[in-house]
Amino acid sequence: MSFRSMRTLESWVDEFVELGYEFSGQVRVVPQDGADDANTGLVVVSVADPATVITIQPESRDALRWMVTLEPREVAASLPSPQVLNFAAELSVVAALCAFLQAKSQGFAGPDVP
Repeated sequence: MSFRSMRTLESWVDEFVELGYEFSGQVRVVPQDGADDANTGLVVVSVADPATVITIQPESRDALRWMVTLEPREVAASLPSPQVLNFAAELSVVAALCAFLQAKSQGFAGPDVP
């Protein structure tokens, strides 16, 4: 599906960033090998505190449902409550971005696609 192209994903991420959500992390689209050598992208979010890498992508190749994956870490992160609250705020923006990408994908595919 062409909604997974690097160009499309970059434009959607740029559009989301322009909405003005408070977020201290970094969001970028990186190349991802797609089926049949498609030029697809993967949305990567980096949160600084605690250092966490998060990916956002469709659930499967043809799916319109998007999923958030928190990459595994080598050591456990122990956080005091204020830091947990800050991390939760960052994750709420990640959730909003995931919902935004899903809505854009569904709009791209058309109303008749489940």
